[in-house]
Amino acid sequence: MGAYILRRLLLMIPTIVGIMAISFLVIQFAPGGPVEQVIAQLSGQGDGADQRLSGGGDMLNQQFGGDDTSAKYRGAQGLDPELIAKLEKQFGFDKPPLTRFLDMMWNYIRFDFGESFFRNTSVIDLIVEKMPVSISLGVWILIISYAISIPLGIKKAVEDGSPFDVWTSGVIVIGYAVPSFLFGILLIVLFAGGSFFDWFPLRGLVSDNFAELSWWQKILDYFWHLALPLTALLLSAFATTTLLTKNSFIDEIKKQYVVTARAKGLGERQVLYGHVFRNAMLIVIAGIPGAFISAFFTGSLLIENIFSLDGLGRLGYLAVVNRDYPIVFATLYIFSLMGLVVSLVSDLIYTWIDPRIDFERRDV
Repeated sequence: MGAYILRRLLLMIPTIVGIMAISFLVIQFAPGGPVEQVIAQLSGQGDGADQRLSGGGDMLNQQFGGDDTSAKYRGAQGLDPELIAKLEKQFGFDKPPLTRFLDMMWNYIRFDFGESFFRNTSVIDLIVEKMPVSISLGVWILIISYAISIPLGIKKAVEDGSPFDVWTSGVIVIGYAVPSFLFGILLIVLFAGGSFFDWFPLRGLVSDNFAELSWWQKILDYFWHLALPLTALLLSAFATTTLLTKNSFIDEIKKQYVVTARAKGLGERQVLYGHVFRNAMLIVIAGIPGAFISAFFTGSLLIENIFSLDGLGRLGYLAVVNRDYPIVFATLYIFSLMGLVVSLVSDLIYTWIDPRIDFERRDV
């Protein structure tokens, strides 16, 4: 197992470098970069501009003449070439792309993610600041979905083909087909001051007077704000886990060792939980890390924006819109690295649950 773990760790290096290289290459051809955005803002202010730029928050006061230049940036005609050069240096675009990529990767290896272009603070501080919101969504979705889906999946497997199995399958299929963000919008319209009721808050993880509340009021306030986002996210997570549990149990129930156990006179409950459960839950339990990552990062992106929750998903979205590349690349690097680590952890959980699995005998 040690050799397998070492191989997987070594394979992470070219994988993460490839992900970052492709993303960096795409960014080079993406229009509307940070320099262009600042140029657009400056040009819109007429002959004079007073613009706050990212490097320490200094105010640059520049007067622009009417001479046309052959600048490579759209909208840069008529601006002072020295200002353009200063902007390029400030955002790091005065260096060749390869040099910038190598510098970025060297810094990221040391977990030095630099500072945001437009927020005047370090990227790692921003990520740490936004992480509690995303963790709250990810953890609670994981706990609630598994707490409901596993018992329901087992019952559906035992009563396969029954009326209960049929109507619950219909509900699950509908839940899986409805996108979480669309369901979130419906919840806002119905229960968050839309066209009907105003029972739940629309933005934030806690109320403005959260610090003044007692401990039990803080708990109620916290879950009051999470109720609608969790409900919207739970729909798809609940459907996936339930069907996975049901299909896994059905596959195990049909195997020969179950027939043998029943032939020996064991009760149905003893067969189900004494023999089938461990084998059937192998794939479900091993998928917990991946399910958490999915809910933690990808699943909450649209929900955080819809419900104005200031988490990692919203941070990444705003960074892409504003071309805040340090945040974009840092979050991509962290998410990709965590995804690769979680994939390895999932494999290790397989071996922990079922020692018969040996990845060292398989070709990687």
